[in-house]
Amino acid sequence: MAYANMDRSGVSTGEPIIVQTGPTSFVAVPTLVGERIGNSDTLVATFGLRYGLTAKAEVYARMSSLSSSHRSSGVGGTTSSSEAGFADAWAGVNYQFKQDDDGPAVLGFGEIALREKHRHSSASFKSAMLGVTTYTAIDPIVFSLTAAYRFNQSRRDGAQDYRPGDLLLLNPSVGFAVNDRVTLTTGVQWTRRQADRFDGQRQGIDRTATDLLLGVGYGVARGNTLNTTFKVNASGRSGTELRANWLYTF
Repeated sequence: MAYANMDRSGVSTGEPIIVQTGPTSFVAVPTLVGERIGNSDTLVATFGLRYGLTAKAEVYARMSSLSSSHRSSGVGGTTSSSEAGFADAWAGVNYQFKQDDDGPAVLGFGEIALREKHRHSSASFKSAMLGVTTYTAIDPIVFSLTAAYRFNQSRRDGAQDYRPGDLLLLNPSVGFAVNDRVTLTTGVQWTRRQADRFDGQRQGIDRTATDLLLGVGYGVARGNTLNTTFKVNASGRSGTELRANWLYTF
C-alpha cells in the first residue's frame, strides 16, 4: 500500500503525478490540463508474487490499482474529481551475479509492463525497466546502491500518440540492524524524468528530484516481514509518500 499527498501550483501542462510503490516501481496518475493550484490524495494497492527458479534467480509479477482525488482552483473557479480502478501490471526477473564475499554483492533485474492504464486508453509491452543493485554488509550495517532506467515507447492514448518520459533512478542507502527483528534504513533517491510527449510535442520540461527516504523493517516471524518507508521531497514541493510492504514467504 502506498499513499501520496501532493500540493501543486502553476501546473498548466497536465503532467502526471508519479507515485512510488516499491524501491524501483512507480505508478503514474494522470492529472487535468489547466490546473493552477491543486491538491491531491492518492492511494495505490499492489499485489505481487515471486517464485524462486534457482538459488540465484527468481521471476515475479505484480498488479496495482489506485484511488485518487484531485481538488483545484483557478480563474474559472474550483473543481474536484476522483478516479479509481486498475493502474498497471508488470512481470520481471531478478538474478544474483555475485555474492557478498570478497567484494560487494551484485544483483540485476529487468521487467516489462504487461498492461498500463492511461487517461483514455491502455497499452501493453510499451515500457520496460533495467537495473542493478549492489550491497555489502559490515555487521550490523548494510550499505547498498540501486541504479535503474525505465524505457517508454510511444503508444496510443485516445486520439493521440503518447510517450511517457524515460526515468533514471539512483538510490544509495544505509541499513542498521537494531536486533534480530528490527532494521532501520535511511537513504537518498535521485531521479531524472524526461518530459512526456503528445503527438511528438514535448509537454513541460525534464525534471530532476532528490528525495529523503526513512524506513523501518520488522520481522514478524521467519519469512514474514513488514517494511514501512516514508519519502519526502527535499528539492521542491513534490509532496510526501508513505508506503507499507508486507512480504510473506510460503
